[in-house]
Amino acid sequence: MSNTKYILGHFEDPDVMMHGIEKLQENNIKIYDVYTPMPIHGIEDKLGIKRSRLPIAAFCFGTTGLLLGFSMIYYMLVYDWPMNIGGKPPFAMPDFVPVCFELTILFASYGMMFTFFYANHFFPGRAPRVMDLRATNDRFVIAIDAKTNPYPDKINSLLNEAGAIEILHNERKYVSYE
Repeated sequence: MSNTKYILGHFEDPDVMMHGIEKLQENNIKIYDVYTPMPIHGIEDKLGIKRSRLPIAAFCFGTTGLLLGFSMIYYMLVYDWPMNIGGKPPFAMPDFVPVCFELTILFASYGMMFTFFYANHFFPGRAPRVMDLRATNDRFVIAIDAKTNPYPDKINSLLNEAGAIEILHNERKYVSYE
């Protein structure tokens, strides 16, 4: 048991897996993570995962794009090269709206993409971190840290009672694709 880092409980059905999560939490067993091949509604609340801060990053990137667009147009049309077009003043706000809007959307979308890639370690040339490869296909996997939960027999029996079809004692943190 000293080499075991994670205990993996495999499930075929998401409802049975949710029941397994409840059963483990009732017995005060801390769940490291859950791997699923598809999104499951309500699993974040059940596991106690905090709300993502990605919208805050999107707002900051969007504000940066808005300020950059506004300052760029102001510098070009008012300060550097003021032109009298049709008798309108150089600082006509309705003319600024389309460019500011487009730069807001551009900066927010690209900023969110890069932030998401950075937060989830999706770098070019990096292999994906997957606890078990079958979790990307057809299995629902509950991973339990064996070091913080010192009773593997109790965990095995709880997973069996919950309907796990397979229980693995993983010695490595992640499986590589090679």
